[in-house]
Amino acid sequence: MLVPLTRQKFEQVIPLIATGPQYKYCWGKFSNFIQRLLVSVVAVVAILIVKTVFRLEFGAIVFVLGVVGAFYWLWYPVFQASLRNVKCRRYKYSGFYRGRILDWWITDKLVGKQETVNSKGELVIVENREKRLNLEIGDETGFSIEFDVPLRPFHKVIARGQSAEMVVMSNRADLSEIVEFSDVYIPSRDLWVSDYPYVRQDFFNEVSRRLRPDQQDRQPRRRRRVDD
Repeated sequence: MLVPLTRQKFEQVIPLIATGPQYKYCWGKFSNFIQRLLVSVVAVVAILIVKTVFRLEFGAIVFVLGVVGAFYWLWYPVFQASLRNVKCRRYKYSGFYRGRILDWWITDKLVGKQETVNSKGELVIVENREKRLNLEIGDETGFSIEFDVPLRPFHKVIARGQSAEMVVMSNRADLSEIVEFSDVYIPSRDLWVSDYPYVRQDFFNEVSRRLRPDQQDRQPRRRRRVDD
């Protein structure tokens, strides 16, 4: 089932400014926080040095730059998340898609390499690999989407045949060519499967609830526009 969304509804589901889960995702690990904090310290020190050496009189501008630099560690995750959201919102058309999990499998993905020296003084390259859950979601029309996310313990409840929902994006009004899609929701398990949390879950669940009673024994590409 594929149901077009109005632009207003789409912009509610995919927010412009970072949500709490998106901010948390972009906050990263402790090492990421330390890196941002170091950038803030360097920025503030550099501004003070430049102001002192060149005796700048633009007090207000220097103050603003100082505040921006000092709080870089805090606002940069918001900026990162908002850029991701803008990338999705640039698509002109969107739809609510419901299909089923056709298949799943687990793979290893190379996420980085480290060079180290063993006890014999030999250079050794250590590969950092991450287990990924791969999903194929499709419907009776033959349309299908494949994607992978980091494997998590709660993914063990995922099974073939389960209903799966998402927001899809396109630059064509008839949604005949899907170029991007959001995180996936599995209603039967109340489970979100994603790497980055694109959607506002409250607005998405509202759309899902409105369409769920109509999905029994219907054609998979039943067309209907979701308004506010």
